[in-house]
Amino acid sequence: MNKIERIVQASLFTRDYAAWALQQAADLRAGAWGNLDRDNLAEEVESLGRSERNEIESRLVVLLAHLLKWKFQPEKRSGSWEGTILEQRTRISRRLAESPSLKNFPSEILAEEYEIARLNAAGETSLDRATFPSTCPFTLAQILDKSFLP
Repeated sequence: MNKIERIVQASLFTRDYAAWALQQAADLRAGAWGNLDRDNLAEEVESLGRSERNEIESRLVVLLAHLLKWKFQPEKRSGSWEGTILEQRTRISRRLAESPSLKNFPSEILAEEYEIARLNAAGETSLDRATFPSTCPFTLAQILDKSFLP
């Protein structure tokens, strides 16, 4: 691909992402390696991995906050909370099954995500933040166990 073609490709990337993605897929399938917008394509592939990690982080925070609310506000337990807990566990498990290289990721981020969940739980329940332990009171196995409720 010459310099002008690269500029056109980059321009398509910024003007019409969907069209750019379809064109890149077609070029990959056709083995038209010289037509590929390598820089933007590499960046997009890297972002796919980041999005998987971001989804696990987000779902873990929601799961932890609901487990805290379940444990520390038993009078407000509901089917909705239980449904959210089950959904987050199921979706995290699905992400980990689809990307086995991320199997250790939840344990790597647990402390950081727990602190966010603790703040969220305090805000959502109006309970003082000190109500919730400063370190996660659940093991990762408990957090991800579909039958565990504190």
